[in-house]
Amino acid sequence: MHGAFEVDNATGELVHLNSDHRRWRLWEGEWYRQHTHPDGIRFEIHESLDRLYTKGFRATKITIARRYASLITPYLDRSNHEGGQRLYGLPVAFSPPETVDPKWAVVNFELEKEWGVPKGYPYFRSF
Repeated sequence: MHGAFEVDNATGELVHLNSDHRRWRLWEGEWYRQHTHPDGIRFEIHESLDRLYTKGFRATKITIARRYASLITPYLDRSNHEGGQRLYGLPVAFSPPETVDPKWAVVNFELEKEWGVPKGYPYFRSF
C-alpha cells in the first residue's frame, strides 16, 4: 500500500485518500482490501494461486466471501460436466453469512490446498 491513508472512525477501515474508494479492513493482524470491482477480487485470487504454486501447493477449492457473489458470479464457469461453479478451473463456494462467521465481513476468500503441482488449472503458467 502506497500513499496517504486515513482511518474511518465509523467503520475502522483504512481509506486511501488519493482514491477514496480503496479501503482495507483488519482481521487478526492482517489487512484485507475491500473490493468494489470484479477485476480486483479476481486478480487477488489469481495472485494467491500463483503464490501457492511457488510454495509447492495446488489449490483444490476457493471459498469467496458472500458479499462478492454479485461481483464474481458472472465470471464463474458453469460449463463443466461435474456441475457447480468454477473459477480458474477450481470449484467455488460462497462463505456463510457474516452473521454466522464475522471474519467473512473482512476476509475476501480462502483457498483449500494440498501439496503438489497444479493439474491443468487454467491459472497455471509455465515460464
